[in-house]
Amino acid sequence: MLRTSALRRGLATAAVLAVGVGCTVRPTDGGTAGADGKSGGGGAAAMATPGAGSGTPSPSAPPRPSKNPAARPSATPSPSGSVSPSASASSPARTPSSARTPSPGVAKPRTVMASGAESDQVRELQARLRQIGHFGRTPTGYYGTLTATAVASFQGKRGLSRTGTTDSVTWEKLLGMTKKPTRDELWPPTERPVAAPDPRCLKGRVLCISKNSRTLSWMVDGKRVSSMDVRFGSEYTPTREGTFTVFWKSRHHVSTLYDTAMPYAMFFSGGQAVHYSADFAARGYTGASHGCVNVRDEPKIASLFAEVKTGDKVVIYW
Repeated sequence: MLRTSALRRGLATAAVLAVGVGCTVRPTDGGTAGADGKSGGGGAAAMATPGAGSGTPSPSAPPRPSKNPAARPSATPSPSGSVSPSASASSPARTPSSARTPSPGVAKPRTVMASGAESDQVRELQARLRQIGHFGRTPTGYYGTLTATAVASFQGKRGLSRTGTTDSVTWEKLLGMTKKPTRDELWPPTERPVAAPDPRCLKGRVLCISKNSRTLSWMVDGKRVSSMDVRFGSEYTPTREGTFTVFWKSRHHVSTLYDTAMPYAMFFSGGQAVHYSADFAARGYTGASHGCVNVRDEPKIASLFAEVKTGDKVVIYW
């Protein structure tokens, strides 16, 4: 009888200990709980009593919220900076500043023409600028430093940024202040009056070149066929004067002495030739050649190159 009572008391005590310890196995760090509640590592070392270690309550007995208002969690941030669950539920979520949609910026004007461009539209730009006094020479179709300076002057007078680049705002403003250029405005024969031809130019086929007026006239039997502006060599590399003949034509010539392009070259005296000059088209008379006769209007000299033949006369005079 005494043994039976003692056995019963022992079984009851073991049951109480089993309930107090529980049978939930918490996964260890890096372990994965399986369907049977065991971690990958397993073993008695993985077992823990509720409330021990991390303080996580047992899943079988979740804490009930207190009915006492004073005991409820407040919205006061914890020392670590986190907000209690009740505060998160009652306060609307804030969008991070980095995720907010930025206000749209002002679009920059579209570039229409800029330095280095060469086209009929550039020629129209130059003609329109000339109509209102911002471009003091004949249109060439090349957007060089002189054109950029003229555009900047126009922009400054109209309260625009003096960039020298023709953007959409500048172009529309210019179109509204000028009229469509005529053919003579787009393709004037020369910038200056053409000089009277030298008597040596009145017979045969002649490139008649005046240093005084800085013009070249293509003469055939005393009749002026076309004229164009030209520039000459500096005082250190002067262009020779006299009567010569075209002895060689080279469409895509490059100077072996100066390593510069000489398109539509028509040689008349040693290394001196009549040819197109991109530098002349860009800078005008602020520069000089190394002795050649520079032409700045490419379409005109292209047409002249096609007409002139080897053996035609060249006359250079004052």
